[in-house]
Amino acid sequence: MQKQSTRWLVPMAALAVLSVTILSPHRVLAHHGWGGYLDQQFEITGTLETPVSLAGPHATAKMRVDGKVWDVVLAPGTRTERAGLKEGVIPKGAQVTASGHRHRDANKLEIKTERLSWNGKVFNVYPDRD
Repeated sequence: MQKQSTRWLVPMAALAVLSVTILSPHRVLAHHGWGGYLDQQFEITGTLETPVSLAGPHATAKMRVDGKVWDVVLAPGTRTERAGLKEGVIPKGAQVTASGHRHRDANKLEIKTERLSWNGKVFNVYPDRD
């Protein structure tokens, strides 16, 4: 009787490992923690290339600075909305300033943004990081 009950352990363990393997990369790729960014405060000003999008795990936008396009990573969508920054609020082509932390990889033009400023308004998407 013991042989019958243990014969399912190997397939069940394999299924558990497979599930973790399949699900884990998605969770890692979806999360934009602070570890990949420099500690120093960083600020850039440029032209909004794409409108703010609240889709995905974090709100995002793109801005052109000195002829190069930067990825602007904001807080998760609901938190960005609570800061007053909703889709369509800032028009494409507007001059914006992103303040936050630059990506550790100098070849990656990305800023994890704490505050986005436009037209005299500051959208503080991470007020707890002041």
